[in-house]
Amino acid sequence: MSAPTTPTTNANLDAAVTAVAGEIARTDGKASLLLAFNGAVLAGLTALADHDLPTLTKAAGVLAIAALGTAAVLLLLVVRPRLGGTDRASFPYWARLEETEIRACMTSDTRTARIRVLSHIAVGKFSKLRRAVDCTLAALAFLALAALTALL
Repeated sequence: MSAPTTPTTNANLDAAVTAVAGEIARTDGKASLLLAFNGAVLAGLTALADHDLPTLTKAAGVLAIAALGTAAVLLLLVVRPRLGGTDRASFPYWARLEETEIRACMTSDTRTARIRVLSHIAVGKFSKLRRAVDCTLAALAFLALAALTALL
């Protein structure tokens, strides 16, 4: 049997659910901004594709495109909806239930389960976001190299 819930515990659980949900929203916002940035850079690189450039410049450009493409895939995975919902504390799970089953689910406190599930989602999103930023930084380094070799 679980320990009784105190007013402090209730407030902490509510705050934790809100905080983790906010972290998920932050990753989605950051991923959207990075997707727009990477898309603009890729569009710019596409405009240069038909120019006669030195081989080393083209090679660095291809590496930049590969890094930006990888970043874009990671960012798309960040914003991709997660609809598995077998955790009994999320809307995808509730969507499969009848109204009486939903009411039965609401008789117990699922905040700790929500915190666990949302935290798992947030960590996954932040990990992908971090790798996408690393790929974007690598692409920028390759673009700097391409610019330098084009000047030589």
